[in-house]
Amino acid sequence: MIISEKKKQELENIYQSFLHDERILRMKDISMHRGSNCYVHSFKVAKLAIKRALRHKKGNLVTILLAAILHDYYLYDWRIDKSKRRHHMGSHPYVAARNAERDFGIYDSVKKAIQSHMWPVNFTDFPKSKEARIISNADKTIYLKEIVCSKRYKKKREEKYLKRIEFLFDKEK
Repeated sequence: MIISEKKKQELENIYQSFLHDERILRMKDISMHRGSNCYVHSFKVAKLAIKRALRHKKGNLVTILLAAILHDYYLYDWRIDKSKRRHHMGSHPYVAARNAERDFGIYDSVKKAIQSHMWPVNFTDFPKSKEARIISNADKTIYLKEIVCSKRYKKKREEKYLKRIEFLFDKEK
């Protein structure tokens, strides 16, 4: 899918506004898979989801971008909060959607994409829209990449990851 420079700039502006939002920055304190954190993970998912949507010419790009950034906006560390540990995998999409709705006033298609990103763990919430399927698949791809790498390797590359997510669209060299 070829998008106009105007649309590209609109998506980049949305991406940048979330990248530096104080509420989103709290996600840096929540550990994820093998030394990654929720903040870096979510922006990596957003970049991959947009890339796939453009390649396959599918989906509403704004919905994909918003849902991908906010898909893990649950704001607690289940490794520390023992009350959340048991049901985290199944409940965090709903908590993230609720938090995103409260803090950012997301619309229904974004909320549904967030809620269904953990399919098939939440087997009743199949990702029905193109956008939801793209986000769910991008999340699983990034998850697999993160768990394959060792913690030590991740820590060395933390700065590099932060640089990679600096912009939605890679700047031309």
